[in-house]
Amino acid sequence: MSPEDRLVGLLSRWLAGHLDNARLRAEIAETGRDGLSADQSAALDDLVEALERAGPTGRGGLEREVRETLEALALG
Repeated sequence: MSPEDRLVGLLSRWLAGHLDNARLRAEIAETGRDGLSADQSAALDDLVEALERAGPTGRGGLEREVRETLEALALG
């Protein structure tokens, strides 16, 4: 599975409430960024920063950031 596909799956699982922030952050780091465009990687950077600010369980404001990251991954 490509990193892009894996990241889309992870973000979808977070949106569905199956992953907490800490687990999502860890999975993003584990997946890596091989093959992602600069825009996709920048979107992931923004998301990781937002996850760090939100703490391990806070979801406030993150849904928009996750959806924007999904859009960046989908558009390449």
